[in-house]
Amino acid sequence: MLKKGKLKLPDRLGILVPGFEEKEEENGGSEPVFESGEELEIMEPNGVELGHKENEYEFDDLGVNDTVGDKVDAFRTRKRPDKNRSGQVSVMDVIAAEEKRSDLEHEFSQKEINLEKVKRIANKGVPDGGGLRATAWKLLLCYLSPSRDVWEKELTENRQKYAKLKEELLLSPSAYTRVRADAMISAELSREGDVAGPLKRQGISHGDHPLSVGQASAWDHYFKHTEIAEQIDRDLQRTHSDMKFFSGESSFSKKNREAMRNILLLFAKLNPAICYVQGMNEVLAPILYVFSTDTDEQNALNAEADSFSCFVRLLSDSVDHFCQQLDNSPVGILSTLSRLAKLLKENDEELWKHLEFTTQVKPQFYAFRWITLLLSQEFNFPSILRIWDSLLSNPFGVQVPIIQINFL
Repeated sequence: MLKKGKLKLPDRLGILVPGFEEKEEENGGSEPVFESGEELEIMEPNGVELGHKENEYEFDDLGVNDTVGDKVDAFRTRKRPDKNRSGQVSVMDVIAAEEKRSDLEHEFSQKEINLEKVKRIANKGVPDGGGLRATAWKLLLCYLSPSRDVWEKELTENRQKYAKLKEELLLSPSAYTRVRADAMISAELSREGDVAGPLKRQGISHGDHPLSVGQASAWDHYFKHTEIAEQIDRDLQRTHSDMKFFSGESSFSKKNREAMRNILLLFAKLNPAICYVQGMNEVLAPILYVFSTDTDEQNALNAEADSFSCFVRLLSDSVDHFCQQLDNSPVGILSTLSRLAKLLKENDEELWKHLEFTTQVKPQFYAFRWITLLLSQEFNFPSILRIWDSLLSNPFGVQVPIIQINFL
């Protein structure tokens, strides 16, 4: 039984959101069910379930020549109908979902979008399909401004910046040198005319040489990041291995893993103090999935660039949790875990004493992953998307609701 009010440590993590309940199956199994239109509130549930359940949503294999539209249709999560407690589809829930869809479509069609209204709607869950979630998340992460007139300009500029970063930081130094030399030749020929011909010799700087040991050498940086790239590749092989969107040997799944690899490696190179930390792949996965399955073909084609910018913006709210040097600082992970323990003590001192003294189980042993990975490993994939609708729509950032609901 769920009761609003006093915070309790649940026996099941699956009941953090009203309406997100465990429905017993006839075969003894369980199926998480969301009821549409529910706010993310403080609840007192009676159960916890740790672990990442196998995703029940299957996808069709795609051929190399499939169109983007085919890929979107094949890899979009099937919309689960809203059900009441008896397992029957609720007419009121269906109506509520359609009203939310209509409200969001209307809001996204306006020249000036009311972001507060979008947050209120998203907090209750964004309806699947139609690219609504992709647009909503981009707005909630401030990747898109409320002024619709500048969307095309903003998207074009951000995508061009990402392409430039990839060219400069992800190409091998030899490939980048060739690209840069070709650009210089083209510029010089346009000024002087094709006098020297295509075989004109170009010099190579000391820093561009593979045997250069200087810290400023492009090759030195390249070799240092090889180990990071190998770690990312290992983690990507384990990312939602039950979903064909991320796993398998189809051209589409390989392309998605390559996009994630590019994003994570680029983030590591741009943030050397943090670099890449295992688990960042889990935080990136929902973003890339949502953007790649956008029904807008142009947006789907540019999902990698958009995902990079939104991934950086999302981590900006909790990036200090990944920095080991800040662990003991007021913004570090230990401070956040301490606030979590304090919240538990204030609301359930008996349970706090049991964990703190009887079993001596510290918060870092059970809550570290919840906080750093934004609950992305605790539920099946469709449920993660629903929970993130509420997290991203919180006006105080994602970490505030994460701390509040960790002991619900």
